[in-house]
Amino acid sequence: MSSYNDTIIAEFRANGGRVDSAGFGTHLVLLHTLGARTGQPRVNPAMSLRDGDAWLVVASAAGAEKDPAWAVNLRAHPHTEIEVATLRGEVGTVPVTATELDGEEYEAAFARFVRRSSAFEAYQQRAGARRLPVFRLAPRRTP
Repeated sequence: MSSYNDTIIAEFRANGGRVDSAGFGTHLVLLHTLGARTGQPRVNPAMSLRDGDAWLVVASAAGAEKDPAWAVNLRAHPHTEIEVATLRGEVGTVPVTATELDGEEYEAAFARFVRRSSAFEAYQQRAGARRLPVFRLAPRRTP
């Protein structure tokens, strides 16, 4: 994991899910994934938007030519968990199922990210032919 991600994760956990140093505020989740090839646990911060009782995240990788590893991991292991800011100013863990959006759902979700930050439009341009994936992280019940 990069030192940047480590710093963001530490700030998130220390401040009840709020990350002001990078301008995320409370629009961040920590994705817990399993490596698609290795099965090793990973944690990655991702900018998020609420979508009813779920969260949306874009696998932008700042416009890289290929998807970030966490997107590949979510496709391989969609049942996972996220850390989120709670209403009490704490960090909570939520079991979720990741679904990659397509069609009109994708278009509407990606447009929401562009309205939140024009950087997403620039990332899509930089990515060229790669369409930046959008995932919906819906809460799931655990036994």
